[in-house]
Amino acid sequence: MEEEQIEKAVLAYLKKRGFHQTQISLQEEHQKNPSAAKTDPEVGKLILSFAESENGPVRYREEYSKLRSWTYNSLDLYKHELLRVLYPVFIHCFMDLVAKGHTQEARSFFQSFREDHEALYLHDLQKLEGVLSPQHLEEMEFAHSLRQNKVNIKMCQYSYELLLQYLLKTECKIMLGIVNERINFQVSPGQPGGPYSSEGEVVTLTGSSQEAVEQINQKEIRWGVLEDSLEERLEKEILAAEADKAEAEAKEGDGEDSKKKAGEVGKSGGPSKKLKKDKVTGTTGKGIRTETNVVPTAPRVKSELPMPTISMEVERSALEDLRNRARLGSSALPSVSFYTFINTHNSLNCASISQDGALVVGGFSDSSLKVWNMAKIGEEHNSSENGNTGEVGQTEHLAGLDMGKRSYTLLQGHAGPVYAANFSPEGDFILSASEDCTVRLWSSKMNANLVCYKGHNYPVWDVQFSPVGHYFVSSSHDRTARVWSMERIQPLRIMAGHLSDVDCVQWHVNCNYIATGSSDKTVRLWDVQSGECVRMFVGHRGMVLSIAMSPDGRYMASGDEDGAIMMWDLSTGRCVTPLMGHTSCIWTLAFSCEGSVLASGSADCTVKLWDVNACSRTPRAEEKAGAAHRLRLLKALPTKSTPVHALRFSRRNLLFAAGAFTRNP
Repeated sequence: MEEEQIEKAVLAYLKKRGFHQTQISLQEEHQKNPSAAKTDPEVGKLILSFAESENGPVRYREEYSKLRSWTYNSLDLYKHELLRVLYPVFIHCFMDLVAKGHTQEARSFFQSFREDHEALYLHDLQKLEGVLSPQHLEEMEFAHSLRQNKVNIKMCQYSYELLLQYLLKTECKIMLGIVNERINFQVSPGQPGGPYSSEGEVVTLTGSSQEAVEQINQKEIRWGVLEDSLEERLEKEILAAEADKAEAEAKEGDGEDSKKKAGEVGKSGGPSKKLKKDKVTGTTGKGIRTETNVVPTAPRVKSELPMPTISMEVERSALEDLRNRARLGSSALPSVSFYTFINTHNSLNCASISQDGALVVGGFSDSSLKVWNMAKIGEEHNSSENGNTGEVGQTEHLAGLDMGKRSYTLLQGHAGPVYAANFSPEGDFILSASEDCTVRLWSSKMNANLVCYKGHNYPVWDVQFSPVGHYFVSSSHDRTARVWSMERIQPLRIMAGHLSDVDCVQWHVNCNYIATGSSDKTVRLWDVQSGECVRMFVGHRGMVLSIAMSPDGRYMASGDEDGAIMMWDLSTGRCVTPLMGHTSCIWTLAFSCEGSVLASGSADCTVKLWDVNACSRTPRAEEKAGAAHRLRLLKALPTKSTPVHALRFSRRNLLFAAGAFTRNP
């Protein structure tokens, strides 16, 4: 048998090289004398090894073509599950060919079959297109991650057995090897799931087996809101006021009843009935405010971090805002205030808006931050006119420029482009993250840099203050997120586990958890106290660029580079519903204060408002049946030509937005 393989290998080589006469002579000699001397074993091994390396590229193409044809011709019931196997097999065939030095064959193979996968994995294919040598496989982070980790694929038992039987029957050894070494199958009993199920439709790299991911998602988390929060204090005040009013009305009713005859005692129920009616229908003030505050329905949770103290003045201001909060819903949409940056020449990388909308900051590619005070827009910053020469002179000195000619404050200190900026809850501090691997803390009152935090080894993509201030979290190209406090220059916690850049971060409302979105297409939830990953959310098709937490702490929304938004239930780790409508990157997300409306801002120059309650009211029966329930789009607000960089709801539910005007080419 080995002699026949050696002969075939030699004849194939002669045919490939064009030595036709030698090929014919060898065949004739073998026919005349089949029992010729045997080939030396060592020489035979070399010939077979060389033949295998020569015929490898052809075998890759042939076996993949067979698998592809068989998959597309399978029964519709199993086809959508079997098709999931093609993408990981395709990319590993390509990378194996590159690793073995068959660059031309690898490029031909890639171009021949890439169209099959462009609909779901266009961004991945664009990255792999740049792999031209074995060295590139080691240097490119994405390719290196693919070769070091297995992908997870969900499949029913029957589809899995069909696949293995086909590969064994057709002796597709290369395909079988790739399936065995590169794919983790989660095999489930019964019939295959729906072809459009959000789980398992997209092949995602997690660095863990599917069983490990499910084990992580079974960990207990406390998703409620903070104890003794401002909302809870307001609720207590409202309940106390209603109790006092009810008691006063009851005493007044008792006084009137005592003057009446015994036969008229039955009428004493009037005030009590009226009181109950008022509680149900609500008056213009207290009743509506009680209905709008959905936070009391969420469980109360103690923070594992020491909480900073809040001044009485700040607390009174916040409570006043909460009392006057507008009620939002499908019939009452928020007012929107849009701040447009002009003449930025495509240098604006990020923007942030303070809680009350009074301050706006932009981070630019020239390493600078620029802060605008809305109260001073249009005013002349001339010391001779306002008679405050000393104060303006100090501002000019700190800003480094003549403020008499500018409507903003210039903050300089970074040594690279600024990729993220964020205001503290009260607006007195600003955090900025830069390509220079640092995070800087600025005072918006003194217009000065206070601290430079160093810890990341690569550019920092995002930074966010906690809901109570004092603590903040940063994310970086080094695949980590780090938790800091303003008073320490070293990080308190390091969250490591993503397979690629951590592009965005967001705090949970109770400050016990942090969510991170990554270029590896996953979102993870981390316990701040332990630094462990307690949830892993898989389903995005592109890198995750924005995250928002609902005010009650139960839901999380995440947006990716493909324009898809996914709503997640933190308690189960499952996607509640996908939210489709944008045509470009989702750069920012924000929940309204009571959580009934979700706002999304995109590079497609629109702000969209979504009805969150439409999803939470979906019956459980429909969820189990796999019905396509999607959040209802309430309103699309297009800008003239301004991609939306930032969104923020004020405490009174006014929506602030910011972006840079771009001229159409």
